[in-house]
Parts: sequence; structure tokens; C-alpha cells
Amino acid sequence: MLAKTQIKKILSKAEVLSDDDFDKLSAEADAAGKNIENYLTEKKIITPLLLYENVASHYKLPFIELKNQAIRKDVLFSIPEPIATTHNLVAFDATDKEIKIAMVDPNDIEILEFIKKKTGLEPNVHITTPESIKETLKQYHKSLKAEFDYLSGDKLKIDDGKDLKKLAEDLPVVRIVDTLLEYSIIEGASDIHIEPEEKDVLVRYRIDGILHNVMVLPKNTQSGIVARIKILANLKVDEHRLPQDGRFKIANEEHKVSFRVSIIPTFDGEKVVMRLLNEKAQVLSLDQLGLQSSPLKVLKRNIDKPHGIIFVTGPTGSGKTTTLYTVLNILNTPKVNISTIEDPIEYRMPHINQSQVNSKIGFTFAGGLRAFLRQDPDIIMVGEIRDQETAEIAIHAAMTGHLVLTTIHTNDAATTMPRLAKMGVPNFLIATTINVIIAQRLVRKICPDCIQSYNMDSETIKNLETQLDMENILKTLEKERTIINAKKGLGSLLFYRGKGCKRCNNTGYKGRIGIYEILENNEKISDLILKNASANEINHQAGADGILFMIQDGFIKAKNGITTIEEILRVTKE
Repeated sequence: MLAKTQIKKILSKAEVLSDDDFDKLSAEADAAGKNIENYLTEKKIITPLLLYENVASHYKLPFIELKNQAIRKDVLFSIPEPIATTHNLVAFDATDKEIKIAMVDPNDIEILEFIKKKTGLEPNVHITTPESIKETLKQYHKSLKAEFDYLSGDKLKIDDGKDLKKLAEDLPVVRIVDTLLEYSIIEGASDIHIEPEEKDVLVRYRIDGILHNVMVLPKNTQSGIVARIKILANLKVDEHRLPQDGRFKIANEEHKVSFRVSIIPTFDGEKVVMRLLNEKAQVLSLDQLGLQSSPLKVLKRNIDKPHGIIFVTGPTGSGKTTTLYTVLNILNTPKVNISTIEDPIEYRMPHINQSQVNSKIGFTFAGGLRAFLRQDPDIIMVGEIRDQETAEIAIHAAMTGHLVLTTIHTNDAATTMPRLAKMGVPNFLIATTINVIIAQRLVRKICPDCIQSYNMDSETIKNLETQLDMENILKTLEKERTIINAKKGLGSLLFYRGKGCKRCNNTGYKGRIGIYEILENNEKISDLILKNASANEINHQAGADGILFMIQDGFIKAKNGITTIEEILRVTKE
């Protein structure tokens, strides 16, 4: 990234911003804890492309866009990856006399001198954008794919008759496991599945919520791979009959990732599933979660309440933990004492007392919650309400002046109240302690590099009208000012999808975002809870109160080109 003084001088010279305007925006960025460069692009004052074109003009250097440019392996690797990453530069071409370097800060003279000494070539500097550098750096890791092809082939020789501990230390086995782990991090996988089959071993990654086949390994690699992972996770290597759980960590300059390991016996051998938890991941803001303006106001209003319960609900992998941590981050000030009981602790947060469930010694959610109440807490987070005992303690904590944040598995917000009642929690306690319920799902975002628009055909429209109350959804889109006239119908609207490209592995999707419904407890909802009303009755009242349901939020995001109709239907099926 460029220094502030450089950016100020360049933008002033290019007449994009005056010095006074820059100083004002710089102060705003500092107050928000943001980098000035990112802040200017977020505010759409200048695009990264235009900013760095001006940088190139200022320094009288050529500008280059490296997007989709294949770079010769020998040229790329002439600069070691750690140096390229640290200094935000890449080598993209070379001759007998010079090496062409793309970088963001041409004032980094020392690194250019290093490159000249290392390669014996004269650096020819070009300016590019940080995003362009980031994408090009991924080419360093493409050699991993070739490694995968080798590891999947017949050339790989492993003596699976060895002692398991010795087998786990064999170089080919170590290479397989290291490659699997590294490639999963680069691909942004959330889970790795290593599945034994009759004649081979299948490896799959879950990326953006969907499982993808990555490679097929020879059957003789199975015992070595499992043994290697057991050693990394400090598990019993010679135990094959019982499930085992453990964890280990990979930490270096680029990433810090925890792997949660689960191993179970199956007919064809032991299956391994590893959950990846990125410990360097930044906590999101409420705006970054993807909430619409009216639900966002409801949530902010309820976060400010000093006591009561905030529930987050949805299936496994719907982003509940991320939402809880986002709320906790807002509440985390020196004025309050915050304690959490989690299973497991997914992200470490400063100034928060985080405890992890340990069923082997009897430290349960309920036990931890009881102990917290003797620790003078203001705010308590309980990882999940699983049983009557935990539910009752959480409810009583909320009733006695504490703010409780927790999750529960239900399909929508309204189902939470009947679920608690079935657990044995009295209706009057539910009605008086719940502040707000956030129901959510994660949908894949359309790849920005291959997005295209389309109009729905008549058959698709007919299917949607059969499955959903499209009249109500269109009225909501009009009310939220996403469309102008609901009466024109679906056929008149432009929607979006990804065509599929190299950057998204031809899926048409890249990244994920939440769709939400936020049900605020009010007098009418409380009355329905006291009357033991069904989820349908509560939903009907919530609709009358103006709630934005998940399916409606999804259609708003689909119409705005963030996700697709297909994704919304996939994640909201019950």
C-alpha cells in the first residue's frame, strides 16, 4: 500500500481531491479504523484502477493490468514468494537483460536493488493495483495442482505394510497431507473430507457451502494419511474402532488456521473430516453481514438493551457464529464483563473470557453458564441451547439483568418460541425475556468477473409462482425500492447469474453472504407466545408488523445482482 502522503500528493496533482478534502476523509478513515486507500474506494471517490493509473502517471512509469495474464513459471519464481507477498510485487516478464516488475509502490528502492543482485537483471518497473498483485500471487500456488496430479498417479510408491508411526513420517505421505492442507487454505475451503472407498480414497473440499471433488488417491495411501493426521491432532494412531476428535494448527506469515479433526470408522476404513477455522479472519461489521436497512435498525436497537436474550437460529454452516461474534465485537467495551461458553472456541477475541465445553470432565453448557453467573457478568454468550437445563438457566440469566447471546437450531425465527416451549420453558418466561431472533442462511455470491444479466422464461416464472407467494414478494421489492412497479410481474425484471470463469472455477459463484429475517419481540408477539400460538400464527403477526422474511431478503439480493434465484431456493428449502 502507498503511504498517506504519497496518495495525498498524487490525488491533489491529478485534481481528484484537494488537500483539505483529503485531510477530512483521512480523519474519517482513521476514526473508522480503516486504511485511507480502502476508505476512498469504499466511498467510491476513486477506483483502485484510476488511483494507480494516476500513480503511474505521477512517477512517469507504465501501468499494467495483470488480470488473466499467464506468467512463465521461471519468471514468476525468480522472486521468492515470501518477498513478493511482503513487498506487493511480481515479476511478469524477462529478457536476457531486464526483468519486468509490477508493483504498487515504486519508492521501495531496496527491494529493487535486491532483485537486481539476485537475478542479475535490470528491473523494469511497472505500476499495477493491489488487487492485481493479489490475484497474480495465486499463480505461485498453481504448482500445487501439478503436485496433486502426481500424488494421484501410479508413480507414487508407499509401503503400507510399515508400522503406522513410521508410515506417517514417510516423505510421500507427508507430502500428500501437507499439499492437501495448503491447497485447502488457498482455495478457501471450510472443510476437508477424506473418504475411503473400496478401491481408492476420495478427497473433497467444501467451498462456499458446496462439496467439490478435489482428487482421488490410491488406496495404499489411506492408512498413512489417516496416521499422519492422527499424529498432527495428537490422537491414538492404533485406534481404528472408535471415533476420535482433535485439533492442530498451521501458522506462518501468510495464514494462521486451526484444523478441527473428526475421525470415524466406516466399512472401507476410517473417514476424516477437518473443519478449517481461520484465526486471522477479521470480525465483520453489521453492515458487512449483508443486512437490509430496516432489519439493521431493529438489530441495533436490541443490541443496546441491557438485558434479555438475542437468539441466532439456522442450520449448521449458516453463519450463526459469525453473527454472534459480530454482535459481541460491538458490545466489547471496557465497561462490561463478557463471558462465553463455546463448543469449540472458533475465534479468539481480546478482553472476552472464553471457555470451551469439555464433556469428558462434565464441563457442559449448563455447567459453564451456572459458573458464569458467579463471575459478575454483564453479557454472556452460550454457544448453543441444546436442552431444557441450558435453556432455563439462560432464560433466568436474562431475567435477572444479563444480556444473553445464543443460538438454537430452527428453520425460521418464529419456530424458536414453540421449540423453547417444547423444551419445557414456561411461556411467560419466553415472552418476557426474548428481545430479538435472527434467522439466517448463507448464499453464494455471483462471481463479479463473469456476472451476466437475463430475463426469466415463462416456465421458470410459472414454477416460482407455484412454489412461492410471488405477489407478496414483488410487493416487498417495491416497498424496499428494489423495483419500481410490482404489477409488471417477474417477466419484466432483470436478474443475474455467473457464466463461469477461471477465477470462480467455472461455478459462477465466489464468496458468500447472509440472508436474514429479524423477528423483534413486541406486545402482540408476546401475547401470542403466552397463548401458546403456533409458528404460523407468530409469522402471520410478524408479517403484519412489517418483518422482512428470509425469502424476501434473498429476492432483494438476487434482484441487486448479489446472488441468484437458484441459490435462494436452494438454501431456503425446508
